[in-house]
Amino acid sequence: MALLAQRFRAAVAAILLGGIAAPAAARVLMTQEDALRHAFPPPMTVERRTLYLDEAQAARAAREAGAPVEARVVPYYVGTSAGRVAGYAYFDTHLVRTLPETILVRLRADGTIEAIDIVAFDEPDEYRTPPRWLQQFQGQGGPDPGARIRSLSGATLSARAVTEAAKRVVALHRLFVAPPAGGAGGP
Repeated sequence: MALLAQRFRAAVAAILLGGIAAPAAARVLMTQEDALRHAFPPPMTVERRTLYLDEAQAARAAREAGAPVEARVVPYYVGTSAGRVAGYAYFDTHLVRTLPETILVRLRADGTIEAIDIVAFDEPDEYRTPPRWLQQFQGQGGPDPGARIRSLSGATLSARAVTEAAKRVVALHRLFVAPPAGGAGGP
């Protein structure tokens, strides 16, 4: 019996020490390179650009989106085909519950959402939004891209985080990357 108790204590100690010494790795579902290749398949070309926001621009985008805009440096990608803009892609990393998620919001040339892909998700799998739910965003844009999104039970926080990210990306894009003709903005 003493040998069994000793083995149990050793196993518990190994688990605890292993958990302390080696934090859990992020669950990357696709690399950034793979996500961009999926968004802009060859022979399209991809150019990385960066949007630099001042405090007033970040506040304006947050008001327009109805979602916080914390990053003041926003990289984005422009895909071109035959010299014409084919679309845009933005990575957005945010907390779901207590752990991060990274999504890729793909926009068409007209600024509407083409698709949203989950790139990394650290919460338990049961909290991840399913692909079918993400399809609701296709074709949405304008001032409130999340207006017609159905709620999702069981992954409410994930759904809210993705919806806020979509609103944030569309607002940033509309205001500062591809503003409507005659509108203020620009990178």
